[in-house]
Amino acid sequence: MLYSGFMSAPEPPFPKPQEPFGTPQLLEVGPAPDEPCLRADAARNRARLLDAAARLIAEHGAAGVTMEAVAAEAGVGKGTVFRRFGDRTGLLTALLDHSARRLQGDFLGGPPPLGPGAEPIERLRAFGVAVLYRAVEQLDLQLAAQPEPVRRFQHPSFKALHTHVTVLLRQIQPDADCDLLARTLMAYLDPALIHHLTRQCGMPMERLEKGWLDLVARVTRTAA
Repeated sequence: MLYSGFMSAPEPPFPKPQEPFGTPQLLEVGPAPDEPCLRADAARNRARLLDAAARLIAEHGAAGVTMEAVAAEAGVGKGTVFRRFGDRTGLLTALLDHSARRLQGDFLGGPPPLGPGAEPIERLRAFGVAVLYRAVEQLDLQLAAQPEPVRRFQHPSFKALHTHVTVLLRQIQPDADCDLLARTLMAYLDPALIHHLTRQCGMPMERLEKGWLDLVARVTRTAA
């Protein structure tokens, strides 16, 4: 499995993009615009709350995460959780953002084939597999925190992943409409579709992984 876990931990410095000059820069998922730099104690409290929420999800699923339950698990007042995250959706989104930041760190500066150093086609294959397994591990959370449809494709996390796929496609097929092709590939990695295929249709992950590799080969006109 290429990617696992999303418990809060001290985050390393976010690696700088290592893509070719002139390509779009990936978006960094981080704190809300009104809190660009948290104090050390505030950052510790935020991590403490995210840890508490992650434990609740591990034990009870996303449905077990309420502001009251997180406050009790973290040993703080309910108002503290509301002040930090606003509402339940904000809390769940913060958990996803933390996980997305780690994934971005892997494909921006991690080891190949997911990170720099491998051929673009190899990185694209590894990217999809990593996102597939990440989605399955966090499926309840991803579905619960998914933005409403009109905002979904504007969320920084989605835009970062789409930009990365676009960059790789431009290196593989520079004469193609890589923006639209990237959206086609990202649709295969949609959490709602993965939920339908794995839980409602009973498809094994091995089939989804092979399907991703086949789709990449057909879109990029490369060997599977």
